[in-house]
Amino acid sequence: MFNGNPPLGLYVHLPWCTRKCPYCDFNSHQANSIPENTYVEALLDDLQQDLPLVWGRSIDSIFIGGGTPSLFSGQAIDKLLSGLRALLNFAPAIEVTLESNPGSADAANYVDYRQAGINRLSIGVQSFEDAMLAKLGRIHDSSQAKQAFALAREAGFDNINLDLMYGLPEQDADAAIADLTQAIELGPEHISHYQLTIEPNTLFHHDPPDGLPDDELAWTQQVACQQLLTEHGYHHYEISAWCQPGREAEHNINYWQFGDYLGIGAGAHGKITLVGDNRILRRVRLRQPKAYLEQQGNGRLASETDLTSSDLVFEFMLNALRLKQGFPSRLFHANTGLGFDAIQDGLKNAQNQGLIEFDGQKIVASELGFRFLNDLQALFLDLKTRQSRPFFESSPGIIHS
Repeated sequence: MFNGNPPLGLYVHLPWCTRKCPYCDFNSHQANSIPENTYVEALLDDLQQDLPLVWGRSIDSIFIGGGTPSLFSGQAIDKLLSGLRALLNFAPAIEVTLESNPGSADAANYVDYRQAGINRLSIGVQSFEDAMLAKLGRIHDSSQAKQAFALAREAGFDNINLDLMYGLPEQDADAAIADLTQAIELGPEHISHYQLTIEPNTLFHHDPPDGLPDDELAWTQQVACQQLLTEHGYHHYEISAWCQPGREAEHNINYWQFGDYLGIGAGAHGKITLVGDNRILRRVRLRQPKAYLEQQGNGRLASETDLTSSDLVFEFMLNALRLKQGFPSRLFHANTGLGFDAIQDGLKNAQNQGLIEFDGQKIVASELGFRFLNDLQALFLDLKTRQSRPFFESSPGIIHS
C-alpha cells in the first residue's frame, strides 16, 4: 500500500528536427514545416485525458523535449504554457526546461521563451570541435554553439545545461578534455556529459563511424573528464549529470527517484500512481506525429498498462541506481508500494559482487557498480520479464537534461 503520492512532473514531446542525427534513437522526425499551432492544440487536448488521474496534485517540473523544441516559435511555446497553466496546478517554484539546438538558436525566440515562462534551457552542443560535429551529423558549428549560449544569457537564462559527448570517432583523451574545457569555460550551471553509444535503429547502427574508441580509451576519457569537472566545482550527482551546487535537474531527479510524470505528445510515456487503487499506470502515446494529430482524446493512446511487481522492481532500480549518492531504502516502498523483501535477493547478490553498498538505511552503487551499471541494474530484472518484454523506456525525457 502507498503512503501517498510521489512528486509529479510533466513531459511534453515536440518530435520534429531540421535533420535526424545518425546516432539519435529518440522519437524525432525530419520536417520542412511544422504545424505548431495544430500540434499545441492537440497537446492540450491530450493532457485533458489524464487530468482525472491527477486531480488535486501539483506539477513540480515540466520538460519540453524532442526532437528540437526550439524550432517552435516563442508564440507557440507561450500558447502551450498558458494552456498548461489553465489545466494544471503549477508548484510555486516549478522548473520549466526547454531543449534547444544551436542550429535553431534565435535571439528573439530565447527572449520570448523566457517571457513565456521557460526558466531552464538545455542546449545540445555535443562537441565544440567542428570536424567532430560534422561526423556526428550536427547542423551547427562551434561558433554557433557559443553564440547560442551567449544569447541565452542575454535573454536572462541563469540556469543552463549543456549536453556534451565523449567517446567520439577518432577522439583521444586530450581531445575529450579540450572539448569539455570549452564547455566549462562558458560557465553553465549544469553539464550532461555522456559517452556516444551506438543504438539500434539508428544510422550509426547500420553504418558505424570509423575510429570509435575501445572500452579502455573511453574509460580513460571518462575518468579524466570527471576529474576536470570536479576541479571546477561541478557536483557529480547522476551517472552522466554534473552541476554547480544546488543546480540539479529537478525534473530528471524525479525520473531517477521513480516519481510520477504525465507524458503528452507523439510517443510520450507517462507513469501515474493511483493510490486509491494501489496500482501504477503506464500510458504511452502514438509514436508517429501524423497519426497522433489525426486522433482525438484517448485515440492518441497507443497503450495503457498496469505495472507488475517485476516491472516496479526493475524500473525503480534501473533509475535510482543512476544516482551517485544513492537513495534512502524507504524510497523503494514509498514509490512502488512494494515491501523491501522484493529487492533483498538482488541486493544480496549485488553486495556479494561488490557492486553495491547498503548500510540498512541507504543504497549506493559502489565505484565498481557505477562503472558497470548495466550489469548491476540487470540483477534486478526478472528473467521471465526480460524474455517477454523490452527493457523499460521511462520516457523520451529520461536521458535529456
